[in-house]
Amino acid sequence: MRITDSRATPAAWLGLPTLVALHILIIIASNYLVQLPFQLFGVHTTWGAFTFPLVFVVTDLTVRLIGPQAARRVVARVMLPALLASYVVSVLFYEGRFNGWAALADFNTFVFRIALASFIAYVVGQLTDIAVFARLRRLPAWWVAPAASTIVGSLIDTFVFFSAAFWRSSDAFMAEHWVEIAWVDYATKLAFSLLALLPLYGAALKALLRWLPAPAPVRMA
Repeated sequence: MRITDSRATPAAWLGLPTLVALHILIIIASNYLVQLPFQLFGVHTTWGAFTFPLVFVVTDLTVRLIGPQAARRVVARVMLPALLASYVVSVLFYEGRFNGWAALADFNTFVFRIALASFIAYVVGQLTDIAVFARLRRLPAWWVAPAASTIVGSLIDTFVFFSAAFWRSSDAFMAEHWVEIAWVDYATKLAFSLLALLPLYGAALKALLRWLPAPAPVRMA
């Protein structure tokens, strides 16, 4: 599959509000699903490890099709709504069960720290992903840029989140084991991203490039 730079392509269909809403939807789903643990081949993980990497696919497609500046604008518009959504969802569904709307009446400092950690990790991880992808997107092999940006972006996102949320946490178990849990979470995200989401990215990109009109030729004066 040959990839060309498509920033000049009209992309009204890929409006920023749609991308912002998609990011926030993935974050809300992930904040709920991260509270639903299960064992995979004897290793403890959560369903959130399989949903949050989707945000990297959306970001990489944005960078590829309409450029890194547009992708950064999406991140800037998602930051504060994502922080609010992370807190609300985490309070309402604390420990994976619905606690009623009354739970929002009391400010939960433990949950807010986790939401703030999610906010910081999202911003740092996404900006890293954009920077790495933008440097590599012109390489002939289409898969290099999304693979490299996911490896680096997910690593930073994961360890920023777990360190900000659980270093010296009031939760004694997480305070002691957050490094180990973070490595398992990163390994799960990475395996899923490279084995399942990378092919999804390739298929989506190929379909979008066929559907979109070709960039208009540049005329020299």
